Amino acid sequence: IPCRIMSAFEVVKAGETYIRERALKHLGKGRILILACGTGNPFFTTDTAAVLRALELDAEILFKATKVDGVYDKDPAKDPTAKKYDTLTFDEALEKKLRVMDATAFSLARDYKLPILVFNLLKKGNIKKAVLGKKVGTLIKP
Repeated sequence: IPCRIMSAFEVVKAGETYIRERALKHLGKGRILILACGTGNPFFTTDTAAVLRALELDAEILFKATKVDGVYDKDPAKDPTAKKYDTLTFDEALEKKLRVMDATAFSLARDYKLPILVFNLLKKGNIKKAVLGKKVGTLIKP
């Protein structure tokens, strides 16, 4: 799969510095982008960086690949009765005070109607399922 690694910081042997126009050219050539190192600015989390880059690149959806297999009503590591949501709206997630990601990132995604798919990165096959639009994780939509 043709891909490029782009970073907020110069990392010569690992990838190239993120420049929006260059990233759009890579996408236009059918390449997959792996974006690293956040925004390169203090006070911004990697969640906020992910939403910002997704919006800059006109992404249809944001994949939040993490260590849990979706969004739950309670912490599944602490409570075995925790219930996983297959889908949620941004408003439902806010009303239920579900901590999907930091508030800045979440409100930015909500305001710009960017869907977020939360899924377990560590489970084999999940990235492929997400890319192919198969059922995996929790989809948060406008």
